[in-house]
Amino acid sequence: MAKIFQVTARAGMTRVIEPIARTLLRWGVTPNAVTVTGTAGVLVGALGFGARGHLVAGALIVTVFALTDLLDGTMARMRGGSTRFGAFLDSSMDRVADGAVFGAVAYWLATQGDHWGVVAALICLVGGGLVSYVKARAEGLGLTANVGIAERTERLIIVGVGGLLSGLVVPWGLTAALWFLAALSLFTAGQRIVHVYRQARLADEGADVSG
Repeated sequence: MAKIFQVTARAGMTRVIEPIARTLLRWGVTPNAVTVTGTAGVLVGALGFGARGHLVAGALIVTVFALTDLLDGTMARMRGGSTRFGAFLDSSMDRVADGAVFGAVAYWLATQGDHWGVVAALICLVGGGLVSYVKARAEGLGLTANVGIAERTERLIIVGVGGLLSGLVVPWGLTAALWFLAALSLFTAGQRIVHVYRQARLADEGADVSG
């Protein structure tokens, strides 16, 4: 059910993003420029607003600019595929943005004395990094790890929703969202590790047979 919802949501986002991507390409905007702009926007939302307690503004800004992660990929596909440097830049900027978001959240929660919220934010930061690392390492070994229920865009949206809840109606909304995301991130990392293990086992068995 979660996978069906994820696919449906992404299909809906694609219908919205593709016209924007075509327009930007017509204007001469490159996918790399969108990647850097999106990261800058996330930094502004996280450090300029979220870390200072302006959770609603911070959440809205981060969520909007996080969607550029889908936009630059769509633009690259329309241009015939991502370049090696484009893929490298995108992954690097993602790590910068993730660090800013969860660092800002952890800082704000610490100022409020919410130590359990800080713990959850740190788990999210480490878990998100692990999810990304497992995929990158697998691809470096010639395997794939394109599985999991909580990829980067979904993770940032969950944090954004938690920030909106805390800023508007539910004071503990951000902490609850972080613990939910922490569980999803660790589960996703586990999904990817199992997926890679199965591929590696088959590859190793095939190598033994051929040898």
